[in-house]
Amino acid sequence: MMMSNSQLSSPFSIFRNRNFSLMWIGQLVTEMGTALSSLAASIYVYKITGSALNVGLMMMASALPSLVVGLVAGVFVDRYDRRKIMLASDLIRAVLIFAVPFLMPSNIAWLYILVALSATVGQFFNPAHASILPEIASEDELNAANSLMAISSFGSQVIGYALAGLITAQLPIEWAFYIDGATFLVSAMLIRMTRIPSIKIDESTNIISIFQNLKSGLDVIRKTDLLRSLFVAYFFIGIIFGFSNAIRLPFAVQSLGATEFDFAMIESVTLIGFVVASLLMAQMGDRLREGQWLAISIIGMAFTGIAFAFSTSVGLALAVITVEGFVNAPSVIARALIIQRNTPREARGRVFSAFFVTRDVMFMTGMAMAGLADIFDVRMLYFLSSLVILATGIAILFMPGLGQPAAEWRRAIALLRATSEYASIGIGRVLTPPEFDRLLALVPPLAGLGAEKRKRLLARMTLHDVGPETIIIRRNETNDAAFFILSGQAIAGWDNHGSTKVLETLRPGDFFGEIAALTGALRTANVITDQPTMLVRVTAQLLREMSADPQLNRILVTRMTERMIRMNMIDMARPSHYDQKDLHDLRTTVEPAEAI
Repeated sequence: MMMSNSQLSSPFSIFRNRNFSLMWIGQLVTEMGTALSSLAASIYVYKITGSALNVGLMMMASALPSLVVGLVAGVFVDRYDRRKIMLASDLIRAVLIFAVPFLMPSNIAWLYILVALSATVGQFFNPAHASILPEIASEDELNAANSLMAISSFGSQVIGYALAGLITAQLPIEWAFYIDGATFLVSAMLIRMTRIPSIKIDESTNIISIFQNLKSGLDVIRKTDLLRSLFVAYFFIGIIFGFSNAIRLPFAVQSLGATEFDFAMIESVTLIGFVVASLLMAQMGDRLREGQWLAISIIGMAFTGIAFAFSTSVGLALAVITVEGFVNAPSVIARALIIQRNTPREARGRVFSAFFVTRDVMFMTGMAMAGLADIFDVRMLYFLSSLVILATGIAILFMPGLGQPAAEWRRAIALLRATSEYASIGIGRVLTPPEFDRLLALVPPLAGLGAEKRKRLLARMTLHDVGPETIIIRRNETNDAAFFILSGQAIAGWDNHGSTKVLETLRPGDFFGEIAALTGALRTANVITDQPTMLVRVTAQLLREMSADPQLNRILVTRMTERMIRMNMIDMARPSHYDQKDLHDLRTTVEPAEAI
């Protein structure tokens, strides 16, 4: 159940949300098991072969499937029930991990094969898990939800890594895989108990539709500054993190004289710092924009990496690595928020999959370079890799979207606080054919309509060409208009006696106002132009007629569902001014009126 703002007394209030709690516990358990088996396997391989390259190859076995199936997996996540995908993934991985102790003794190659197969299945689970978080947490809860999920994911690894050190020192390696397999069964049981909204897909799934959907998902990244910059940044970050992670074990053994248990402790304290920082992010994450947190985090990790490279004892290394874990947390939380807040609901699976593919392929590239530690001084290699991370962190400060949100955020707050001073948009004029063609390019399903239907749409749409600081819709007012943005930019949100809420930035191709237009309810937010903007106005009647087309219907429904979740309009306790039947109809299907 979603909670209203008044119910949120602290970030931990989200645990009253049953679905979130079940997902959180499931992730806690499985990440503990995965950390246990992965570290135990790496220690086992290094003990047998004595080669950093073989450790890197073990890590590559978990990253290689991302290159093969990652992008396609995202298409399926966006087209099928994400809960069922997660459930099936956990059950399949349980079988694969349970098979490791039985097959590994005959040939160590089985360890690589089964790890790779398990990672392949994980390519379906991970984007599904990341995509549904905004479905069960409101916009106000989303920062806390991601922070607490980060604690669940990385905090559990403290236990997993500590157990790995104990098991490899005192017990047969098989125990690591028995425990890991059991954790997947527990997670599957918890997922089975969750209730997660599904996306209605009217199209059939075939090879052509898979590649068409893949292309549309990649187009979202290409056309969104924040997403494009995030991917560029992680192109470099992934390589260096993969390299430094692969050579950390040889560094600990060769340069610090660490034992296997010492190395397990080094990995564990990293996660302790991460958990502490995640708790702080749950409370403070919304004080800065995501791009700022990302830059601060990456630069901080660069400096801790330099300090670790010059550590001379296990004790000093433990202290430095604890700080590294602390400064790492904001980047993990920020990158999830960037994708969740800047990707349409129906494309999140593809965008998350593309991100995981980019990250994992770059990780794999860095891991493949781990053999350099067999030739060159591992301390110097660690130092040089930290300098590259520092350069990347500085570059983030200037990347489009990532380096600019602070100024945009302040501008948005200033706009919303001066709402009463702005003029309204006025009457507007008839849309011209060239302007209509621009709208078709921004909303491709419109272009798929027949010529006669497009002609009727053109005749009934109105264009408003307005300057900055013009109010398009006012909160708590009613009318039957919705709008598409043809060019420019607008801010949605409100100010309540100095407490300002910025909901989203609306750009060309976005539409808004459809919920109140269709239900007759009060407007839930102010929308104000931030720069010269061209708007296409449509009436509620025209929206209903547009929904007769299946593709347009799907876009309207998914965007409206996402916005209602963000505004806490779904499952709120007795909202006073929304008709519950209307809201239910909107988030399940929009019944078409007469054909356009």
